[in-house]
Amino acid sequence: MENTQEELKTHLMQTDEEFRRLAEQHAKYHHQLEALEAKSHLTTEEEVEEHRLKKIKLQLKDQMNAIISRRRAQHVA
Repeated sequence: MENTQEELKTHLMQTDEEFRRLAEQHAKYHHQLEALEAKSHLTTEEEVEEHRLKKIKLQLKDQMNAIISRRRAQHVA
């Protein structure tokens, strides 16, 4: 059984296709967001895009956390 959150995430990246797909999407949006945040000034369109990316990242993170919670529950049961 995985001992830490990071060990569980590593295990899921190796064994769970859905978790891996979500993590890859999360990383992609994270990089896009970093590129926007590196700019000294954002246009209105870029601000809207920044907000959209943050919402998508949060949704992906919630989905990943749901998978982690289900896996932990399976090991407890």
